[in-house]
Amino acid sequence: MRTDEKIDADVIIVGGGAAGLMAAGRAGELGAKVLLLEKTGSIGKKILVSGKTRCNLTNSAELKDFIAMYGINGRFLYGAFHRFFRPELLDFLTRQGLPTKLERGGRIFPVSDDAHDVVRVFKKYLAAGKVQIELNTQVTVVYFQDNCIYLVQTQNGTYRSSAVIMATGGSSWPETGSTGDGYKMSRQLGHSIVKLKPALVPLIVQEQNLAKSMQGVSLRNVRATAFQGEASAIDASLTPHCSYGRGEKKSPRPPVVESRFGEMLFTHFGLGGPIILLMSLAVVEALENGPVSVLIDLKPALTTGQLRKRLQRDLDKSGKRKITGIIKEYLPAKMIDPFIEIMGIGTEKQAHQITAAEREKIIELLKALRFNIKAPLPLEKAIVTAGGVSLDEIDPRTMASRKVPGLYFCGEVMDIDADTGGYNLQAAFSTGYVAGESAAKYIKPLLDE
Repeated sequence: MRTDEKIDADVIIVGGGAAGLMAAGRAGELGAKVLLLEKTGSIGKKILVSGKTRCNLTNSAELKDFIAMYGINGRFLYGAFHRFFRPELLDFLTRQGLPTKLERGGRIFPVSDDAHDVVRVFKKYLAAGKVQIELNTQVTVVYFQDNCIYLVQTQNGTYRSSAVIMATGGSSWPETGSTGDGYKMSRQLGHSIVKLKPALVPLIVQEQNLAKSMQGVSLRNVRATAFQGEASAIDASLTPHCSYGRGEKKSPRPPVVESRFGEMLFTHFGLGGPIILLMSLAVVEALENGPVSVLIDLKPALTTGQLRKRLQRDLDKSGKRKITGIIKEYLPAKMIDPFIEIMGIGTEKQAHQITAAEREKIIELLKALRFNIKAPLPLEKAIVTAGGVSLDEIDPRTMASRKVPGLYFCGEVMDIDADTGGYNLQAAFSTGYVAGESAAKYIKPLLDE
C-alpha cells in the first residue's frame, strides 16, 4: 500500500493479542467498521506461547477467589467480569467450535491442547465481523484531533477513526510484540503510567555459584519463603506453615514477605519454577525497601524435632556409612556435594563421626537453605508486566478513558496482573470484550448524525 494512503474506520484497535482480538471481534459483531493494527507479522502471538503452547484460557475459581488473584487492583475487574466472565467465554468458544477441559488447579484448556486452535477461533470471529487486519504495521503516535477524530500514525501512513482501543500489551515477551509501546502513546494522550515491574519472573541470587552447582534440579513439595532482610539475619523459625501471598486468605506478618508451597528449580543464575514465579512480584516490591532473602524448607512435612529424630536414627543405624550416603536419602543427587560443602564436612566422613553440632547444621540447612536475592530477571524476561495505565483514569464499566472521549483500554497495558492459572488471559478477554462493545456503542450515535 502507498505510504500516504489513509484508511477510515469507526474503531481502530492497536495490538492483535488476546485483548485486542476480542475487542476487534466484538466491535465488528456489533456492526462497527473495525481496523486492527498489529506490529508483527501475525496475530495472537502471546496466545500461542501461553500455557506452554497449550493456552490456559481461564480458571474454574469462584468469582471472589478469582478477583483475589489480581491483588488490590482486582476490584477494578468486577464490572468487566459481570458483563463477560468465564461462562460467557466458554460459551463463546463452544459456539465457535472449540471444546474445553478442566485440569488440576482449576485450569481450563482447549481439549486439543493446541493454542493455534484458539487463534483460529479469533480469526474466524474477526472474519465474521468483517474486521480489517493490517500486519507489520507499528503504531508510533495516536493523535486526538478537533475533539472528535483520532489520527493513528504508523510507518505505513496515517489511519483515521472515531474511536481507538489500546490493546498493546505490556513490556514482557517482546518477541510477541509486547514492547511497551502503549505506555508511551497513552502518556502522550494524557494518561498516567503506574511504575512497570516484572511479575512472574525468575530471581537472581547473590550466591550464584551455589545456585549454578545445583542448576537444573527441580524440587517438589518444598516451601519457599521470602523475608525482608539479609539471609544470615533471618530466624528460620519464622517460616510459616501455611502459604501467604496473592490469592491466599491470610496476610503475612513482617519480616515475612510471601510464602509458597510446591515446585521450584535452581538455575544458573538463581531460583525459578512455579512457586518462585508466584512470589516474584512481592519480592520485587520488597527489594525497593531493602535486602530480601529466600529461605527454602526442603522438608516442610517434618518439624525440626521430627527431622532430628529421623536423622539421628539414620546416623546410628549406618555408623560406617559415608555422610554423602546418608544425605542421599534426603536430597536429589546433584544437591549432595554442594550441601556437604556448605556444611564444611569432608565427603569421606562417616556417620558415626558426625558431631552433635554438625547434625544440627544438617538439620538447619534442610529446613532453611538460604539465598540473598540480588534482583529479578529483566522485565522483558517476565511472563507478565505489573504496572501500566492507571486504573483511576479508566471507567471499569466500559474500559473508556476518563481523560479522552473515544479512547478505550484492555488487557495488560492497564495496571492489571495476576498469578498463573488462566487469570491473565481471562482479564484480557473480558476487558477486550467490554472495550470492543463500548467503542461500538460510542461510535453509533456519531454514525447516525
